[in-house]
Amino acid sequence: MARVGLYPGTFDPMTNGHLDIMGRAVKLVDKLVIGVAINLSKGPMFTLEERVNTVRRETEHLKQFAEIEIRPFEGLLMHFAREVGAGIIIRGLRAVADFEYEFQMTAMNQQLDREIETVFLMADPRHQAVASRLVKEIAKLGGDIHKFVPPGIEKELLAKVGRG
Repeated sequence: MARVGLYPGTFDPMTNGHLDIMGRAVKLVDKLVIGVAINLSKGPMFTLEERVNTVRRETEHLKQFAEIEIRPFEGLLMHFAREVGAGIIIRGLRAVADFEYEFQMTAMNQQLDREIETVFLMADPRHQAVASRLVKEIAKLGGDIHKFVPPGIEKELLAKVGRG
């Protein structure tokens, strides 16, 4: 039976930190579903289609390690996890603040479905401070973002903020 993992996120934009977690997650599962959250309440800079296409492009190299499926989703994460047959939810942790939030979410998710485990992967120290929200702000204010995102995403983000 294949081990299916689900890595959910908004990916607005996808960062090197996201790629790092995905690259390590494919070592743990046979299939990794990357769930791109629709979540309009976060006011994404990139459209859903742009985010899905970006994740698809940037994860192409991971297909040598596991099957990769990129799917948009809306609603309860645990419903989506069941829909895709995931037995594992992959979450990245950067700091203590992440842990507190993720701890609470994991406890609630266990109440919804005890069969689905959550696995936490610590962010590589080079990526611990990287957050999509901060990368967008740095780009808007004229800062250098090349260390935080893949080259293709850097170009797209700079174009979005009028610097490309």
